[in-house]
Amino acid sequence: MKILIEHFKRLDWILIGSSLALICFGVLSLYSSSLARGDFSNMTKQLIFLGIGITLMFLISFFDYRLLRNDPYFILFLYSIGIFALIGLFLPFVHEIRGIRAWYRIGPISVDPIEYIKLILLILMAKYFSTRHIEAYRIRHIFRTGLYFLLPTVLIFLQPNLGSVLLLTIMWVVMLLVAGIPLKLFSLIVLTGIMIFAGSWQFLFESFQKDRILAFIEPEIDPLGIGWNQLQAKIAVGNGGVLGQGLGKGTQTQYGFLPEPQTDFIFAAIAEELGFVAVLSLLVFLAILVWRMLQVGLQSQENFPRLFTAGFVALIITQVGINVGMNLGLLPIIGLPFPLVSYGGSSLIFTYIGLGILQSIRTHRA
Repeated sequence: MKILIEHFKRLDWILIGSSLALICFGVLSLYSSSLARGDFSNMTKQLIFLGIGITLMFLISFFDYRLLRNDPYFILFLYSIGIFALIGLFLPFVHEIRGIRAWYRIGPISVDPIEYIKLILLILMAKYFSTRHIEAYRIRHIFRTGLYFLLPTVLIFLQPNLGSVLLLTIMWVVMLLVAGIPLKLFSLIVLTGIMIFAGSWQFLFESFQKDRILAFIEPEIDPLGIGWNQLQAKIAVGNGGVLGQGLGKGTQTQYGFLPEPQTDFIFAAIAEELGFVAVLSLLVFLAILVWRMLQVGLQSQENFPRLFTAGFVALIITQVGINVGMNLGLLPIIGLPFPLVSYGGSSLIFTYIGLGILQSIRTHRA
């Protein structure tokens, strides 16, 4: 019992508290968006997912993170599971949801293997560069790590899921930067990415993916069609004002004008019903969470925890930036959730698994 108490004392409770504060914003918004439908199953499931995630975070904090650093075969085994899970999405029994093969249906819940592979890739990259950081500039290391990302990226593109493809690409580039590649080489990678995007637009992108990007550039072209989601999200944000219209009283959220108020557009739903003050509070708690995550990496004397922490922080910030940008009409709608706030069991659970690894780094550092 004494060991257990000492372990819990070493946990970062500010990090845990800030993550739970973000969860509260999401659960409140889920409650509100459920009022119009009279169906609170999403909120109930999110609370169950939260319980699972918190439990896993505490359990993982007891295990020594150095198992991940010292055993490359274990990491490759975990990576292989993710690849097979992505391949399995193309089997006949997996049904499409909104034209995308990205989830396994297990009873009333959906499991998204992309959330799993994102975390495994972070671990893999941290392990790979933890012993090669002084020669990260070498082309062979960029090529090898690129191959690790290429296979899941191609499988996710074929679903098709452009948002997650973009996120994995950003993850890879950020991890290369953290590992220390020169800026000239970084610029070359970015230029190559732009050329690949141009070619993909011409030959690979589905029509609905092009429509989303065109709607972002000029939503007024088709306000009742491809521009609808973008315009309704901007209206919802503008409706909120300083204090919001009140929980359960947002016109866009309650009357069905705002699409997916529980996932992609939960930020707009919160802004409409709870206002600028709530949005500011939300971002403050997010900043506290990121600050505490960075503290774990900065206080470590080893490369693996520093690289993992930097990559995990970059993943969180990138998803938040894209999600908020979508809601404000600053970025195309590519279907990325707001971490810890948007509804989604896979995202919530694997985010807490990542936080569990950070807690393990904190409690087991020398």
